[in-house]
Amino acid sequence: MATTPRKPKSADSKTAAAPKPQAARTNGASKQQYDKNQMLTWYEQMLMMRRFEEKAGQLYGQQKIKGFCHLYIGQEAVGAGIESAIRPDDYVITAYRDHGQALVRGITPNAVMAELYGKTTGCSKGKGGSMHMFSKEKNFVGGHGIVGGQIPLGAGLAFAAKYNKTDNVCICLFGDGAARQGALHEAFNLAMLWKLPVVFVCENNMYAMGTSVERTSNVTDIADLGKAYYMPSEQVDGMDVVEVHERTLAAVERCRKGDGPVFLEMRTYRYRGHSMSDPAKYRTKEELEKYKEQDPIIRLQHYLMEGKIMSEAELDAIDERIKAQVQESVEFAENSPFPDAEELWKDVYVGDYPFVREE
Repeated sequence: MATTPRKPKSADSKTAAAPKPQAARTNGASKQQYDKNQMLTWYEQMLMMRRFEEKAGQLYGQQKIKGFCHLYIGQEAVGAGIESAIRPDDYVITAYRDHGQALVRGITPNAVMAELYGKTTGCSKGKGGSMHMFSKEKNFVGGHGIVGGQIPLGAGLAFAAKYNKTDNVCICLFGDGAARQGALHEAFNLAMLWKLPVVFVCENNMYAMGTSVERTSNVTDIADLGKAYYMPSEQVDGMDVVEVHERTLAAVERCRKGDGPVFLEMRTYRYRGHSMSDPAKYRTKEELEKYKEQDPIIRLQHYLMEGKIMSEAELDAIDERIKAQVQESVEFAENSPFPDAEELWKDVYVGDYPFVREE
């Protein structure tokens, strides 16, 4: 079937004992609870992320995309499930695996692809590239290259929302590797002390930059880190868009009521290496294939077909439309200009700054 996501090449490897995959749950979702429009929104968002990232991987191999490139393939349920649980005026901040969140926040594929190409029509004017997607209009605050650097910034965005007496919430995402950073503990402490409206989300894809959680931490259930601060914390099946949505919605509602932060450890899995330069030889083919059995797109696809909500032909048509959008974004990026040299001096300071170098 054409809509089945293509499987990337497995890596030959040896690995430490890996966490067991979560059990599937999407097939039990209620049609009464989630209507066809919501199901299709999730499906199209996840498929767009998948097809876009597949194309980005191809373009990187062709050296059209330079520098670092971290793909989101396998983790799409996290991005889509979170977005449906928040409002457009809420904030989202994340690490450098950010293409998926940028797309699901509503930044166009054209603007994201152009940013990957380093073109002026990109969402960060070609100055950020893969790791630094940004959109003030969409309340997407990056895209951050420093491991864990966005965690206190997420708390700061939540502080601003509370200070300004809004009911906005900040979703602050980071990986399992960033959970080792001291900044996490500082941010957790102040977020609880001040009851900040922030949902901390650890996208636990099990291997950080290439070393399993079991080999880097005595705390293998990362959600337990929040309990040291009496922060409500729980694990979520990050391969199930319905569960991601439901748990995020409950956390966001708590924040809006003024009851303070929540920590969600979303157990997910990236099919590719940490970045495009990572052959991922630290895990086995068998482990990778086991996780692909829980693919979030295929799980929702099966639900749509088995429930006779969508036919195979209709799903194929969606796939072809999305592939065409992605190809259009490539052509847009190819035909867009690179920034001029004087752009180096722009967007550095806000307003007048008295110490800018004079030529």
